[in-house]
Amino acid sequence: MEFLFAALAGLLGIAGGFAGGVFFARNQAKSTISGAQALTDQLRRQVEQSDAQAKTQAEQFAKQAELKAKEELYRQRETLGKEFDAKQAELREHERRLEKREDALDKAQDEVKQRNKQADAQNKKLQERKESLDRRQKDLDAAIEEQTKKLHEVSGLSREEAEKLLLGRLEKDLADTLAKRIARFENELKETAEEKSRHVVLGAVQRYAAEHTSQAVVSTVDIPSDDVKGRIIGREGRNIRTFEKAAGVDVIVDDTPGVVIVSAFDNVRRETARLALQQLIQDGRIHPARIEEVVKETQTKMDKHILEIGKKAVEEANIAPMHDKLCQLLGRLRFRTSYSQNVLNHSLEVAHLCGMIASELGLNPELARRCGLLHDIGKAADHEMEGGHPKIGADLAKRYGENHPDVLHAILGHHDDVTLGHPYTVLVASADAISAARPGARRETLEKYIRRLEQLEAVAHSFPQVEHAYAIQAGRELRVIANAGRTTDAEAKKICFDIARAIEEQLDYPGEIKVTLVRETRAVEVAK
Repeated sequence: MEFLFAALAGLLGIAGGFAGGVFFARNQAKSTISGAQALTDQLRRQVEQSDAQAKTQAEQFAKQAELKAKEELYRQRETLGKEFDAKQAELREHERRLEKREDALDKAQDEVKQRNKQADAQNKKLQERKESLDRRQKDLDAAIEEQTKKLHEVSGLSREEAEKLLLGRLEKDLADTLAKRIARFENELKETAEEKSRHVVLGAVQRYAAEHTSQAVVSTVDIPSDDVKGRIIGREGRNIRTFEKAAGVDVIVDDTPGVVIVSAFDNVRRETARLALQQLIQDGRIHPARIEEVVKETQTKMDKHILEIGKKAVEEANIAPMHDKLCQLLGRLRFRTSYSQNVLNHSLEVAHLCGMIASELGLNPELARRCGLLHDIGKAADHEMEGGHPKIGADLAKRYGENHPDVLHAILGHHDDVTLGHPYTVLVASADAISAARPGARRETLEKYIRRLEQLEAVAHSFPQVEHAYAIQAGRELRVIANAGRTTDAEAKKICFDIARAIEEQLDYPGEIKVTLVRETRAVEVAK
């Protein structure tokens, strides 16, 4: 029983605890629901307030946007109104101009009509005058024809015969007049220029005389004995191959006793090789390493020697010092020949001739000598650069400090490559021709010499009045024999003048060529 009471009491306790828990939970739920409802009401009120504020702000934004749109529309209306007014004003201005142009065109049309009327009246007058002139011309032609017939009847000559006779007399009169004028002009020129020019040129040639030696393309090196030839060649030819490669020359070792030949077209390389080979023979040590060393040392010494030659030439020409590179190029001209004439000696001769002629003419002798000395400077480098030696020389001179226009123009124009617009260029060209053309200065082949004489005689034979022509004085004079029956004394002078001009136009020659024309009439009778 106690157990039952205890169990019943436990059940009652559990039921009471459960009921209390349920009541507590219900109260807790009610409080939670009421709090949630209050929070919901609060959020609803906040949302309603936010919606009201948003509507208010939206209305304000809409009003502001509407105001801005109205202002923008007002501004655009004003702008369009102004543009419309401007366009209307422009249209009115165009209309006014068009009206003026129409008025001007109307006036111009009236003037054109008036001028056309005047032109028609003038054309009518000119036509009437032309018809009158044509009638007069016909009458005149008829009168001339009648007079011509009468003249033919009186003279007994046809029209062609009369024209031929008249033209023949006219041509003869003109030939006599032209020949007389040519003779008068030549005499006047000779009186004023021949004596002075001859004095200046011949005086300069006589005052200066230079020695010229011909340069060959080979040099000989003496050896003490023929045994040295084998040492020069070396084992399997390695010594001679090394020497030729280092010096840039050909070494010829043949059966000629006591001599080894060095061959090269470059005179500087040939001379350098000759000196190096002499030093090797004297030293006795001939092997590839020693050969390269000696050739290199000799090249350095040769460069110094060339520079000294150039400076000595500048001193000999008595001009102001110049750039070492130009002196080096001048020194290289010592080993350059042109038509067997040493170019450095030729340049010095031209320099002295220019100075002498400049002194006679009242020009600057030192400047003239400088122009003459440098006129062929381009020949020292024409194998290394493209172009003719006048242009190369002018470029090199300008590059190394020769900025005087007379010097540069003389170098560039001494072969008539440019217009001779400077007096010193004329001096250099004249002195260059004198130096090259004087007897003994240059050697020419027999074939070229004969060809030049034949060309000279052919020019004279191209004139029908010439019977014979002979080139004499080594081509410095042309002796012409004219047909006496085809020419007169006055015509002979003109023919001589024409031959000289034809030689100038057709041939290239240094110096001058004198043309002498001979015309004579011989009468031969035999007394029996």
